[in-house]
Amino acid sequence: MTTTLDSTHPVAPPRPRHRLLIPLGLAVLLIVATLVFHAVDQPDPTDQGFLSPVTTDDDGGSRLAEALREQGVTVRRETDPSQALLATGLGPATLFVPAPELVHPATVAALADLPTGSRLVLVDPPRRMLEQLDLPLGRTDSRWATRATSPDADGHPCRLAEAARAGTAAADRQRYAARGAAPVDRCYSGGLVRVPWRTEVVVIGASDPFRNDRIDEWGNRVLATGLLGGPRPLVWLDLPAPAPAPSGPGWSPSPTAGNGDGNGARRDFDDDRADRPPARQNPLWDAFPAWFWALLVQLSLAGLLVVLWRARRLGPPVPEPLPVAVHSAETVLGRARLYRRAGARGPAAETLRAAALDRLLPRLNLPPDTPSAEVAARVAAYAGADPERVAELLHGAEPTTDQELLDLARDLDTLTRTVAHPTEGDPR
Repeated sequence: MTTTLDSTHPVAPPRPRHRLLIPLGLAVLLIVATLVFHAVDQPDPTDQGFLSPVTTDDDGGSRLAEALREQGVTVRRETDPSQALLATGLGPATLFVPAPELVHPATVAALADLPTGSRLVLVDPPRRMLEQLDLPLGRTDSRWATRATSPDADGHPCRLAEAARAGTAAADRQRYAARGAAPVDRCYSGGLVRVPWRTEVVVIGASDPFRNDRIDEWGNRVLATGLLGGPRPLVWLDLPAPAPAPSGPGWSPSPTAGNGDGNGARRDFDDDRADRPPARQNPLWDAFPAWFWALLVQLSLAGLLVVLWRARRLGPPVPEPLPVAVHSAETVLGRARLYRRAGARGPAAETLRAAALDRLLPRLNLPPDTPSAEVAARVAAYAGADPERVAELLHGAEPTTDQELLDLARDLDTLTRTVAHPTEGDPR
C-alpha cells in the first residue's frame, strides 16, 4: 500500500504576493524610522537656543561659555549681527557665529572686515556664505555622523596650534577643501580649516566640540576653548531666528566705521552671564507636519492587522497532498524500530490490539463501546475459537519479551484474517 500524490492538485502552489510585500514593507519602514530618528537626533542650527551661551540643554553652549570665563575670557552675547559687529570695536576680537545660515546676506561681507588680529569662527557655514565672504574654500563630502579623529588623520600636517593641543576631537563631519593653491591650514581630514587673512577665519564642519552634551568627550573642550579663547574678547552671535536686513542711519558694513551713535568708539565688553536663556519649544511633535504622524499611525495599524492576521489562521485545517510517495511498509518498519529501541512492548501491544479491534468491530456490526467480554464472545463464536484465548489476545496482559510480542502480533493477524476474510485462513 502506498500514498500517492493526487495529480489534480499542483505540487507547489504559487507563493502569495503578500508574503513578499510584507517583509519588504517592514524593511522600508525600518529604514524610514532610522532616517527619522537620525534627523531628530541631529541638532538643528535654526532651533532657538542652538549653541547659545545661556542655554543649558544638550544643544546649548552654556558649559563652553562657563569654561571660557574660568580662563579669564570676556564673553559678550549679542542677538543682532549689527550690534555684534559694532561690539568688536577698534581692537582685535573673536567673533563666534554658531549658526551662519541665519545671518542675513547683506551682513555677511562685514564679518570678514574685523579689526586686524581678529578671528572669525564659523560652524558649518553654507556654500553661499563661503562665496559671499570670498573664502578660498569649498564644501566637499559630508559624513552620516561626526567622527572623532586626530588632527593629522589624513596624513596632512595640522599647523593649527589649538588643534594640536586638543588632539583627537569630534570635528570630522562636513569637510572643506582649498580652491586652487590658496594657503590654508587643514586639520581633522578637512573638518577644520583656517584661512590666514587679515581677519583670521576658522571654519569647522561640526558643532559637537561646542555642545553641552559632547564638550567633555575626547579633546572637544580643549579644541573649543582654544578656538574661542586667548587674549582677545569674545563676541558670541546668538541668533534666535533668521536675522533681518540691516537698516538705520548708523549701520555700516565695517565694524570700525562707527557704533551706531556716530562717535566711532568701541563698545565695552560686559559679561552677560545673567541673561535669561531663551525659551526652547521644539518637541518631537512639532518637528514633523501633521500628515507625517497621521501616515505613521496608519502604517502602524496596518502592520498590527497584518501581524494579527498572519499569527493565527481562521477556519479548519486544510489537507494538503504529500510532496512525495511514502510506502506504508517503510512507515510501519520505522515505527516498529522506534518501539523496539525504546523497549515499549506495552504501547506496541496496545497499538496492535486497537488496530485489530478497528477491523473486527465493523465486521461483527458492534459499536465501539461494546464491553470487552461481549466482543471476545462474539469473535470466538464467529471464528470458532476458544473465548478465553480470544479475550487474552484482545484484552490480555502486556508481553514481557520480544518473542511474546511477536507471537501476539501473529495471533492477532490470524484472528482478524479469519473474521474479516474467512477464505484466506492462516498466512503461515
